[in-house]
This record gives sequence, C-alpha cells and structure tokens, in this order.
Amino acid sequence: MKILGIETSCDETGVAIYDDEKGLIANQLYSQIEMHADYGGVVPELASRDHIRKTLPLIQAALKEANLTACEIDGVAYTAGPGLVGALLVGSTIARSLAYAWRVPALGVHHMEGHLLAPMLEENAPDFPFVALLVSGGHTQLVDVKNVGEYELLGESIDDAAGEAFDKTAKLLGLDYPGGAALAKLAEKGTPNRFQFPRPMTDRPGLDFSFSGLKTFAANTIHTHLDAQGKLDEQTRCDIAHAFQQAVIDTLIIKVRRALQQTGRKRLVIAGGVSANQQLRRDLADTMAQLGGEVFYPRPAFCTDNGAMIAYAGYLRLKHGEQTDLAVSVKPRWAMTELAKLT
Repeated sequence: MKILGIETSCDETGVAIYDDEKGLIANQLYSQIEMHADYGGVVPELASRDHIRKTLPLIQAALKEANLTACEIDGVAYTAGPGLVGALLVGSTIARSLAYAWRVPALGVHHMEGHLLAPMLEENAPDFPFVALLVSGGHTQLVDVKNVGEYELLGESIDDAAGEAFDKTAKLLGLDYPGGAALAKLAEKGTPNRFQFPRPMTDRPGLDFSFSGLKTFAANTIHTHLDAQGKLDEQTRCDIAHAFQQAVIDTLIIKVRRALQQTGRKRLVIAGGVSANQQLRRDLADTMAQLGGEVFYPRPAFCTDNGAMIAYAGYLRLKHGEQTDLAVSVKPRWAMTELAKLT
C-alpha cells in the first residue's frame, strides 16, 4: 500500500510517499520562511498562493524520487486541519482532485495527529501507550495516547504556545523571524542564573500552560537593561535568551512530570517544531532517566511540518477503511479528541 501525503497547513509545502513494505520512499519539502521573514510572520494569503505554486511540482518530484507512476498510488492523505484555512484548502482541493482522477480513496488527516505519530517513522519507535508533549508555534499540549485515535487531552496552552512565545521573544531581542532557533543559539552563550524568569502556572495544580506572561517578563527585562542609546549589550541579550529558554523548558518538564505521574506512563513522545530544541532534549532525557522511563522524538527534519507524517498517519487510517467523501472540506480548528479510534 503506497500513500501520497500532502501537508499545506501553514508555511511549509510537504509531499511524501509512504509504502507499507518499504517505509518512507519519498520526501519533498519547500519552506516559505524566507518569504515570510520580510513581514516578521506568516502572511496567510501569501502562504496560500505559494502552496498553489509548489504543491504539484513537489508531487511530481516525489513520484520521481520513489520511481513510481500515478497509477501505483493506493491513496491520498492530506492535512485537513487545524491550520490556515486558505492553505488547507489548497492541499485539500489538490488531494481530492487527484484521488478522484486516480480512482483511489482520500483522507483528511489531523495535523497534530501527524506530529504525534512522526516518531513512528524512526527505527526506535515507541510502543503504545505513552504521554505525548506536542510543542509547536501554534500548539502546546499534553496528551495521553492509548492507541491511534484514543487520545485524552491532559492540558494545553491557554494563550501563546511555546513556539509562538519563542518567536515573539526573539523579535524583542532583535532576531529575525522565525526566531526560535536563533534564540536557542543565543542562549548557548548566556550566563546561567543572571536573570530569574517565572515558571508560569507551576505553582498550582493542573496541566495547562501559559507562556504570554514570559514574553511580557522578557520585554520588561529588556527595557530595564537598555543603555543610553536604547540598545542591549550582546552579553545581556544572551543572558536574557538563556533565562527565557530555561524558563520555558523547566515549565514543560514540570508539567511532563505531573502528566506521567497522573497517567502512570513510562514512555514520553515529544513532537512539533520546538521538539528540535537541543537543550529541551537534553533536559528531558535527564528527566526520563531519573524517572526510569524513555523519551522518543522524530528526527529534526520531521519536527517541523512535513508530508511524511501526513502520509504515515493517512496510511494507518486508510488501511482501516477510513476515507472522506468528494467534498472539499477543511477544519481550521479541530480538536484531536474528536478523531475516531482505529478498530
């Protein structure tokens, strides 16, 4: 069974092909970061137009990479939500049209389920059940995962997601968009403990997150350390970046510990763009070692949005007979707990 996966939820156009016998046999990705950087963030209309230009060429490139023809594709999976509605409609329309022309089933995939299942593409894949920490620009969630489609939301961000807070704080520090990775690099040169940032919502019960206050705390810290010319010296920039990053990481880890204790799980999956943060990976590895558990990640290339995770998630559901009708329908807001469990 060979499944074509199409990802167009935001600012990456991803196309991949998953073969149930050979695994991932094609993976193509085009990032719009350079285009959106001029505006300091994603411009939805520009994102949609770029998906229109890039999706079909990437599909052709994926077929060529896999040495396949269209008639050898057994199904088409596409991101149906959550995401930017215009961008989602591009992928949905193309996927539905191809499926109709090729006379194969099509399925709309939940974007965050794709992220959650991305570690399954690795050789050291986790077994069910596990707790998943999903951290990206748009989502920060803790999910108890019993099996594919059996999800219990344990906690989520009530305002800015972790990745969004990284990007906004990076902008305050004068870093280009997207600033998460640049802030992490700056933090490597920071002096530990010079600044003490709060660990939000860790002084109360529960597993929800809030990161907007950390951004405000960073803004106030920056303001109080500006020189006469209104600038920060380089070491102070590094120290603020370090303090901010460590506050986010410590907050995530405190909540992860609570989630593992609450569920009794010993396996943790972390996925989404922020899961590529190396300090977060190191600290979580130490935490899980202390708890006698294991932590699993997708490879860095599969932390950000990609077609491989959509192809794989689509394969799992298509092989169980799921498919969508001919209507082009997307869900910009879509709770993962609404998904059907596999039978």
